[in-house]
Amino acid sequence: MSLLPAPSPSVRRVLQAVLYEFFAVLAVGPALAWLFGHDLASALGLAVVLSTVALAWNYVFNGYFERWEARQPVKGRSLARRIAHGVGFEGGLVVLLVPIMAWWLDTTLWQAFVADLGILVFFLVYAIGFTWAFDLVFGLPQSAQATPHPTA
Repeated sequence: MSLLPAPSPSVRRVLQAVLYEFFAVLAVGPALAWLFGHDLASALGLAVVLSTVALAWNYVFNGYFERWEARQPVKGRSLARRIAHGVGFEGGLVVLLVPIMAWWLDTTLWQAFVADLGILVFFLVYAIGFTWAFDLVFGLPQSAQATPHPTA
């Protein structure tokens, strides 16, 4: 059951990614300014760059995740599956975003990685919570829905 009609799979992935990043920039921009001692404009610029990369990754990752999920014998999104989704998504982002952060902040990869750990914890929780809320509003994707069994 969902609050809104279920969009097509492609529209769903785009909508999910755009909304995810929109709310992330609103949360992360000011936090980056505070954490890294940069002015708000610079931090928001970095947040937008990181968000753009994350937006592309979100679309690609969710496409592959849903293909994998569709092949699983157990349908639905258990807490374990949601955690796997969040860990996979955020793990990929670390690989993509740490070099960008190191360059933008003029620091080493190691320092950017360490700084990213706090952001990673926030986003791990955020990714799981956001996806859960998104599923409540728009319903589960077809890949996570149980296949109806014919009655005899």
